[in-house]
Amino acid sequence: MDTDMDSVSSASSLLSLAKLLCDAPEDDKDDEDLHSSVNAMTPGTIGPVKEESSGTFQVKSENSKTIWNTEEVPEGFEYDDTWDPREQPEYEILFKQRVGTEDVFFGMSRKDHSTACCEDIVIKIKLPETKSSDITLDVQDKVLDLRTPKKKLLLHLPYCVDSKNGKARFLSEEETLEVTLRVLREFDFINFG
Repeated sequence: MDTDMDSVSSASSLLSLAKLLCDAPEDDKDDEDLHSSVNAMTPGTIGPVKEESSGTFQVKSENSKTIWNTEEVPEGFEYDDTWDPREQPEYEILFKQRVGTEDVFFGMSRKDHSTACCEDIVIKIKLPETKSSDITLDVQDKVLDLRTPKKKLLLHLPYCVDSKNGKARFLSEEETLEVTLRVLREFDFINFG
């Protein structure tokens, strides 16, 4: 009997709570109306009423057959080949600064030890059992693409780089390709001027 009274009191307290939360005037309502208003309350109904959209949206594409805009596709995606069985070589990304005595001893420039103050990115790629003539290297603004007969590396770079003026050298005794790329940032003329 106590459990029946507890359920009745909890149900009546829920109904009272629903009356408090409901925006309708406090007229005497049937229980069915109250239950339907409680069922209609969802997290989406809290807050200001949102305007319904007309259900039609416009596509801003020149070609009606395209699925996405070119801005939505990340740079270098055309090089990504998930079905290529070649393995990825080991690589290391290093950041390099040009510092002088005024930077080291006096701290006269605004350079610090962070990557934001580095001018170059150096990528060291281990390529065992590879000749320099077998290496194909393509550098874009944000992507480095390296292909050999046994290895493949598609590397999205952390910063935009000057793809036209990079340096690459193959160290045959270490079997390592070292690629040095100049970092391009919007405000470098302020930071390093």
